[in-house]
Amino acid sequence: MYFLSIVCNSFAGYVLFSGIDSETGENSRFSVKNPVFFLVLGILCVVTGVLKLLSPWEGILFLGDIIPAAGGIIAGLMLIFGIYRKDTFSKSGELERISVNLLAFRKPIGVGLLAIALMHFLFPQVLFL
Repeated sequence: MYFLSIVCNSFAGYVLFSGIDSETGENSRFSVKNPVFFLVLGILCVVTGVLKLLSPWEGILFLGDIIPAAGGIIAGLMLIFGIYRKDTFSKSGELERISVNLLAFRKPIGVGLLAIALMHFLFPQVLFL
């Protein structure tokens, strides 16, 4: 679970920081731009984040690795929301407003996730990291 959290957070951080958008096409079958990659990475980040929140740390329940878990959940939801926003046919005003406000912070959240993954790798026994 520890290594999966680091890998998911670092991949999601890279994808969010680089600003890569999913594209459908013939050449994107085995690519980072494939929407299936975004969806799988988003689901893995959310599931790993929830499981990291539920893992106990020396008798303290619901507090182990809270920062990497919260970062993974946020990144996963952003990746899944980016796929949903791109694939939806009805462009409602509410969806556009949420997407503009949420996806405007892709680069800072990506840098934060990369930093969290690095710190979590270097200092594995710190309570809130």
